[in-house]
Amino acid sequence: MSLIKCPECDLQVSDKAISCPHCGYPMKQIEITNKGRGKAKPKHRRLPNGFGSITEIKNQNLRKPFRVMVTVGKTPLGRPIQKLLKPTAFFETYNEAYMALVEYNKNPYDLDSDMTVQELYDKWTDTYFENTTESSKRTITSAWAYCSSIYNMRAKDVRARHIKGCMDNGYRIETRGAKKGEKVFATASTKSRIKSLFNLMLDYALEYEIVDKNYARTFEISSDIIKEKEAAKRGHIIFTDEELKKLWDNVAQIKYVDWILIACYMGWRPQELAILKLSDTDLENWTITGGMKTDAGKQRTVPIHSRIRELVRNNYEYAKSIDSDYLFNDKGNTHSGSWKLTYDKYANRFNKVISSLDLNPAHRAHDSRKTFVTMAKKCGMDDNAIKAIVGHKSQDITESAYTERDIEWLRRDIEKIE
Repeated sequence: MSLIKCPECDLQVSDKAISCPHCGYPMKQIEITNKGRGKAKPKHRRLPNGFGSITEIKNQNLRKPFRVMVTVGKTPLGRPIQKLLKPTAFFETYNEAYMALVEYNKNPYDLDSDMTVQELYDKWTDTYFENTTESSKRTITSAWAYCSSIYNMRAKDVRARHIKGCMDNGYRIETRGAKKGEKVFATASTKSRIKSLFNLMLDYALEYEIVDKNYARTFEISSDIIKEKEAAKRGHIIFTDEELKKLWDNVAQIKYVDWILIACYMGWRPQELAILKLSDTDLENWTITGGMKTDAGKQRTVPIHSRIRELVRNNYEYAKSIDSDYLFNDKGNTHSGSWKLTYDKYANRFNKVISSLDLNPAHRAHDSRKTFVTMAKKCGMDDNAIKAIVGHKSQDITESAYTERDIEWLRRDIEKIE
């Protein structure tokens, strides 16, 4: 046996291989003789999900029996929608069919002039979601929920008026809470997100010649929407000393109060808190490693303040008892597989605590982070320690490039908070 190079992926493959183990390229047609049974058919490596399919049409005496189908979308149940490869879908050999399918997947193009907006969305997000954050995915999917009126339109027929219609009249059906089953119309911020969604999606459609023009970019957000959006913006507010005392007084009686206090004493963003893992929680050295959003914020190690150690330990032990990988879990839902915390779940639990304790109703989930920074500055913590803990980049070149800060330095500083 010797090694040869695969002509498709250029990696090394055994000269005995029927297909490349790296990319599936058929290396050669090998006929295996079974005594008394004639010749066995060549074996081909299974194609990846969503890659397309190659089928040999039998009993029709075709000169080109290998048919190529490509995946252009998904059904509401998540099954692939396939159409014939254009301009040529039939080939004489499996190898020719495979090469045509590989070329298509390198640079997918419009296969169907009747592609719906839903099919376009599925095709675009399959690519777009590969290189974006969970926060961006959530923004896109939440905006898309308001666009159901045009899901079944042909993508090439979408005009500015249709997009504006989604912004002005689009709605989703609430699935939980007191307003379950009611229509929820788009806020100013959501209208802006819908516009951004179509900007990006139709840019993709234009690039692959699915549409002739991106009509989302032919108009701007109206001044009324901009004013409404600005009016809806609220600055973050801190928890007062009285509110913090009320939280501490009720931490053993009301669920989720501990989450808010932990955030107040460690400075995590709500979405960071939701994805902290047990494997990154060190109860021996009392640190948690996590973070997201910016390079400075990703995978930072934060000391656990002594006042909240038991709260962290309780969540850690609870997570282990339900076999969860995550430090914080949705205690209110006991259904299997639904423990995982999300930003929306955290915000919902946060609001319930605020309401049940009759705290300032203007509080939002991000206020815990502002509370931490405010307490840190009041007690005289080093500014660079604060930035290291909350994941902000230092603008001081000497500090960021030439100063090495260890965890004990951060611990001494964070313990200044009473």
